[in-house]
Amino acid sequence: MFTDLPTTNIAHAIQLAVAPVFLLTGVASILSVLTNRLARIIDRSRLLHGKLLSFNEEKQGQKIRDELAVLTRRTRLINWAIALCTTCVLLVCSVIAVLFLDSFIVVNMAIPIASLFVIAMLSLILALIFFIRHLS
Repeated sequence: MFTDLPTTNIAHAIQLAVAPVFLLTGVASILSVLTNRLARIIDRSRLLHGKLLSFNEEKQGQKIRDELAVLTRRTRLINWAIALCTTCVLLVCSVIAVLFLDSFIVVNMAIPIASLFVIAMLSLILALIFFIRHLS
């Protein structure tokens, strides 16, 4: 059921919905760092694949294969971190949408808002853990 809202209530809803946008900016910055790291890993992998094709010596080739295995592991971790950050962004956008709906619909949306936000933070925490794992 929709309610008639004065302009001040709508302005307050906009204020509440804008606060998570700062979180979106921060997560977008983290996503930028993650994609840049992934690009460097891919560049290094391509370089090593090229070197591997030109080496005849087995010992040197094994070192390159070992490094490629490490880069593959790092790529998987970064991909997971990117996916989790993207999930966080989608959940924060959902929080913003539900905050707006809460102003127009006479239904208590506190539990969905809190749940979406907690899940978004858990996604961000997991993404940062994967990023830390990638560094080691």
